[in-house]
Amino acid sequence: MKLDKTTIDKLAEHLEYCELNARDTLKITDDHPDMDWDDAYAIQDEIRRRKIARGTRIAGLKAGLTSFAKMKQMGVETPVFGFVTDYGAIPDGGEIKMKELIHPKVEPEIVFVMKRALKGPGCHIGAVLAATDFIMPGIEVIDSRYRDFKFDLKSVIADNTSSSRFVVGGRIKVADAVDMRTLGVVLEKNGEVVALGAGAAVLGHPATAIALLANHLGARGEEIPAGAMILSGGITEAVAVKSGDNITLRVQDLGSVSCRFV
Repeated sequence: MKLDKTTIDKLAEHLEYCELNARDTLKITDDHPDMDWDDAYAIQDEIRRRKIARGTRIAGLKAGLTSFAKMKQMGVETPVFGFVTDYGAIPDGGEIKMKELIHPKVEPEIVFVMKRALKGPGCHIGAVLAATDFIMPGIEVIDSRYRDFKFDLKSVIADNTSSSRFVVGGRIKVADAVDMRTLGVVLEKNGEVVALGAGAAVLGHPATAIALLANHLGARGEEIPAGAMILSGGITEAVAVKSGDNITLRVQDLGSVSCRFV
């Protein structure tokens, strides 16, 4: 690690302030170009500690940067990981207040709920599928705190991978009831199709993202707990939204889920 605890705490306080007050900021590596990956996750961990200390419940985990093309473009070999909060949960069909956000975008995702704990190293797709209770469709609302969505990878990890709001619903299915690689996904905005994709866009199989998360946590002496909900990563590009937009996600065999921005 390159940063001392005082700096890590100060950056965590700054980024969380920006999140909670819908304020943007320049990426933190502008002032701290030597910070490393451990620093980035340490800042994210401090943000999580601050939330828990105030009574916030961690509602689940998430993976980001989950396409091979994007990882190659960014020069990394694994996705990035973060968490989602109880106040970020929006009911299916519910409203999301634009005044609480900066410049939100939506992503369609396959959401996993685990029946058994998972811990790396050595976690693989088979172990993930055996430990999965069920899957369901979800919409993740990402909202980077960085001005104009301009950031590097270390900055976005520190910013809890742009985590903001999420919506889950539709139909649940046991993991072996569907081929997640070929699940078709249609994202609609105001009744018009704005993105199409299939589950294989996430690392060839969405369960791969869960396995990599387990291995990431295992290297830190942590695990994915039983009962955890995990957003496995965007299947299509993120789509910008504004007040008045209605978003609907339709996933083959898993039904639909929706939200509205007001």
